[in-house]
Amino acid sequence: MTLATLSDARSELHRIFGFSEFRGRQEDVVERVLAGQSTLAVMPTGAGKSLTYQLPAAMLPGTCVVISPLIALMHDQLRSARANGIRAATLTSADADWRETLDAFRCGNLDLLYVAPERASQPGFRDLLSTASLSLFAIDEAHCVSEWGHDFRPDYRRLRGLMDDFPDVPRLALTATADRQTRADILAQLAIPEDGLVLAGFDRPNIRYAIRPRDNPVQQLARLMAEEAGPGIVYAPTRRKVEELADKLGAATGRPVLPYHAGLDAEVRAANQHAFVASEDMVIVATVAFGMGIDKPDVRFVAHVGVPKSIEGYYQETGRAGRDGDPARAVMYWGAGDFARARMRLEEVEEARRQSERERLDALAALVETPGCRRALLLRHFGESPPNACGNCDNCLDPPQVSDATELARKLLSAAYRTGQSFGIGHLQKVLTGSMDERVIQRGHDRLSVFGIVAAEEAALLRPVARALQARGDLIANEHGGLQLAGNARAILKGEMPLAVVMPPRRRSKRGGAGGGANPVGDPLFDALRALRRELAEEAGVPPYVVFHDATLRAMAEARPASLGAMGALPGIGAKKLEAYGQQFLDVISRN
Repeated sequence: MTLATLSDARSELHRIFGFSEFRGRQEDVVERVLAGQSTLAVMPTGAGKSLTYQLPAAMLPGTCVVISPLIALMHDQLRSARANGIRAATLTSADADWRETLDAFRCGNLDLLYVAPERASQPGFRDLLSTASLSLFAIDEAHCVSEWGHDFRPDYRRLRGLMDDFPDVPRLALTATADRQTRADILAQLAIPEDGLVLAGFDRPNIRYAIRPRDNPVQQLARLMAEEAGPGIVYAPTRRKVEELADKLGAATGRPVLPYHAGLDAEVRAANQHAFVASEDMVIVATVAFGMGIDKPDVRFVAHVGVPKSIEGYYQETGRAGRDGDPARAVMYWGAGDFARARMRLEEVEEARRQSERERLDALAALVETPGCRRALLLRHFGESPPNACGNCDNCLDPPQVSDATELARKLLSAAYRTGQSFGIGHLQKVLTGSMDERVIQRGHDRLSVFGIVAAEEAALLRPVARALQARGDLIANEHGGLQLAGNARAILKGEMPLAVVMPPRRRSKRGGAGGGANPVGDPLFDALRALRRELAEEAGVPPYVVFHDATLRAMAEARPASLGAMGALPGIGAKKLEAYGQQFLDVISRN
């Protein structure tokens, strides 16, 4: 590709999107696409993956066909593309205007055509593509093509055959969540050369990670919501828990809180999702069914009530926070039972994948139990070599106390074994501390050698030790909740393996540091700009962020432009948006 072409791309970047420079590895990806080279781009959520095909699509002759896994995600990206003046359409079962879309495609009047993999894999769609000029195949959420990925979708496997029928059309695969094994599989499955990998890294420096033992999740989440005024997502493990938390959090905080799960009526689900996308302060409580189809940039926190299914899932779900680049938080509240249930589910996984799934779960346990930097451990899992401290996770900001709990772990494991591996931590705690509990005496456990061998000052550590052992898989719960020895339990009992535990953290009254909110609270001009944005969004039937991001409003409030030319120089204001909204925002600025 010539320098002039790259210069053209920068010019179009400013004209269409209002940005003067590419971010991260965007330029490398765009350069390859414009040169007709097939590419796998692994870029963190929020790094602007969609721009790497939207910009070339607006510059190249023909239509870019985008394969995307969810209708909601397609419609969200459609709104944003059209707001920037890009000719885009979706071809889904939810679109009543499909005839107009087909006509526009055949006439060459589309820059982007979004379709689902299920439609793209049909023979009739191949016939449709042969009727028009194509510029690019863009495969979003490309980790879905890999059986090693955490979100495998069989129809993604059929895309290779479709694309092979158009050998002159380059292909761009995009994902934020692919470890080394998954990346290799994507390259092979989509026939992208190994030198076509552009790896932008996985770090999301604006997200503050924190992981806490779960005690009273409603109180814990209410505190988080009191500190974060913006939109948030709470992930809960079951539909029942989703409903319960949504009701209790709404009552406890006075904030708008809605549930989302697959058991809700489809219309209710769609209405709740629409309300959340359009809101500037709503919290949605959901199962993991929610999120992949949401490209909402202003989510200020993502909280997990329980451990996610894998470390890749955790990365993807927390990555829904702070896509606009502003400070955001990812908080997990976990309990020992989460890992017990997860390890039981491993038995249901087909044997060929069981070991890799076990390794993913072990990586998640290490993330939860580490006294070191959460971000560093997370990034190492994806093959990176980060600094040992990030300065923006709970352990870096407030280093925890680590205690050698080897002897206490041996006592706990011994008690579990001597009581028949049939009792939970509550009963074992009573035995070890010498409680003359009726059930302990009735079972004869007051006559065991482990009765009363834990002193009062050690007793507070029993539950953290039990959590650590269960997270590591050295204690597992049976279907009745009884704790059984597993993993490295016998090695610990024999004194061949040490155990260190992280002490429960102190509650911090203030959050402070890099995770603080970025918007100028109480600034009358910023508030007035937001009010106008809300009004324009309602008129257009789009979420407020489609009009302008908060960062663009902050730039307006700070620069106070007095002309359209000055406003057009601010970040995030392309030609189409300047023409559509510029004068109205100038009027607000002049009045404040």
